[in-house]
Amino acid sequence: MYLVYLKIKYRGKERQIMKLSTIKIVNFRNYEHEKIDFNNFLNIIYGNNGEGKTNLVEAIYTLSLTKSFRTNNDKNLIKNGEVSTRIEGVIASNNTENSYEVIINKDGKKVKIDNDIQAKISDYVTNINVILLEPEEQTIFTSSPSERRKLLNIEISKLKKEYLIELNNYNKIIKQRNFYIRDLFINGNASRDYLNILTNELVTYGLKIYNLRKEFIDNINEYINVFYNDIFSSGNLKIKYVSDYNNKSKEEIIDMYNKNYNRELQIGKTLFGIHHDDLVFMLDNKNISEYGSNGQQKNAILSFKLAELEVVYNDIKEYPILILDDIFSALDKEKIKNIMKKINSSIQTFITTTEVNRVNRKLLKNAKIIKVTSGKIEVQ
Repeated sequence: MYLVYLKIKYRGKERQIMKLSTIKIVNFRNYEHEKIDFNNFLNIIYGNNGEGKTNLVEAIYTLSLTKSFRTNNDKNLIKNGEVSTRIEGVIASNNTENSYEVIINKDGKKVKIDNDIQAKISDYVTNINVILLEPEEQTIFTSSPSERRKLLNIEISKLKKEYLIELNNYNKIIKQRNFYIRDLFINGNASRDYLNILTNELVTYGLKIYNLRKEFIDNINEYINVFYNDIFSSGNLKIKYVSDYNNKSKEEIIDMYNKNYNRELQIGKTLFGIHHDDLVFMLDNKNISEYGSNGQQKNAILSFKLAELEVVYNDIKEYPILILDDIFSALDKEKIKNIMKKINSSIQTFITTTEVNRVNRKLLKNAKIIKVTSGKIEVQ
């Protein structure tokens, strides 16, 4: 095994990067059994559509988060005709090297670190940080707010172990609160005291989540416009965080619930809270979802992901792994060149493409070229 932990020079300062040195996949999608060692920095994965390029980076992503970015059903990841799939990887992070494993079968999944089974997924997912950009992410601009909250939840949970815990607690309490509101409506003599207890717990968890989300968005806003202008040359891009909790104290939020008690009783559910949060991408003070072009929306989500690289570094003091899945087909060579300037020799990057010639020749000389054909890997 070759060097897996790296330090790089960035603007005169020594910086650390997270790196995946080796991955082994068994019965994953259209792969039967493959093992591959990766380049320290740039890995180009190419082949025709449908051959398995995205399946390979999906395996890397699943090793990180224990779930796919393409399906909510883990069983879809298992190769047809097989009963389980397994992904193993060696990761260097914070001066240490560890092995990670995700096993999925019909009964569920289990995760291991250095062959030790982890009782909680939350203890696993903060160890491998992967930033993904893929074509479908542009749909967050036309999707419901729930999809944008999902984006927030995924990105923050990779950094903050407590975030998943607080989010799970919040979701449990809101289910209990909704059930009790309906019970109050049906049985008008039920005690409101218990509802007040649930409301207090809901706001306590909600405020913790709100503060973590706000901190994350504030940090993204420090970088997102810099990347947008450096790559795409024009516009003022920032993200507006919309929440019922914005600029409110705990007492003010609880008072909001109390004032709307009768409305919630009639409708039968909790009407306010961080489960209604939304993100609005603003380009030159206009909502990009409503006024932005298709190209501007693509540029905005790309800038968001690049900004996230810096946010992650500032938090964990090393750069995460970056996956760019089939995004170059939508960009001209000048924009590709600008993107690669930002990440060249500073981040381990995986790029999938059908056209290797869209990548700068100088970069290709230092990259690992991986050809995928019908689930078979060939290193060139």
